[in-house]
Amino acid sequence: SVSMEDFPGTRAAVDPSSYTSVKRITLAFYDSNGTEIQKSTQIKSNASTYTTFGQFSCSLPVGNYTLVAVAYDFFDGDDFALTSPTVAAFSSERVRETFCATQSVAIIDAAPQNLSITLNRINTKLTINSTDARPVGAINVRTTYSAASKGFNPTTGLATDANGFSVVNGLHQNVGALAVLANCAFIATDQQTMDITLEVLDGNNNVLCTKVVPNVPLRRNRVTVLEGQLFTPSSPSTASFTIETQWLDDYTVTF
Repeated sequence: SVSMEDFPGTRAAVDPSSYTSVKRITLAFYDSNGTEIQKSTQIKSNASTYTTFGQFSCSLPVGNYTLVAVAYDFFDGDDFALTSPTVAAFSSERVRETFCATQSVAIIDAAPQNLSITLNRINTKLTINSTDARPVGAINVRTTYSAASKGFNPTTGLATDANGFSVVNGLHQNVGALAVLANCAFIATDQQTMDITLEVLDGNNNVLCTKVVPNVPLRRNRVTVLEGQLFTPSSPSTASFTIETQWLDDYTVTF
């Protein structure tokens, strides 16, 4: 079965210091030519780099700028880069939960400006719930998006391509238990439908079982849930999945 649900937790705007899936915030200013004038990143775990997580202080010359703010989850081995107001990407294997906003800023004199910016979640999330037990020898699951991306345009919040990519999740549940795994991605439109391929792998990355779920609906700021027999091969005459979808309200983080 395929269904869609909201991200867990309140849908009201929250402070980034209280949201566990935001571990870094990058703030950058670009001039009218797209040249980076200033950029800084706060790391939640490194309290010495800031006074309050989510509060920035900076000085800019007089001029007109584009402000880009990206808040995102981050783990060891991740690699994220903000390159311009229209280009940002995770170059590591995984896409993480990501919030973003851009706006124009005019500095006309030496008077201070106070800006309060609301960042919206721009990624989609895919959760896979198995209804059959993890067998001996099943070590990982490779999820392949046929048309999603690891990169996005901060100005639009949409993916910079629709080439698709794969990500491998380890199975951390015990043998005999039901498996649950999840991945994030960026999509090229607010709502996008694509095929999802799930491959169960052994310890040598040999494919034990493959499931292709066609026409899976994905939407920004929503969780799409796939539920079915992940480890049991399907007979040719049996449909393994059905589709049911429901859009829900937005979730924002203010910093």
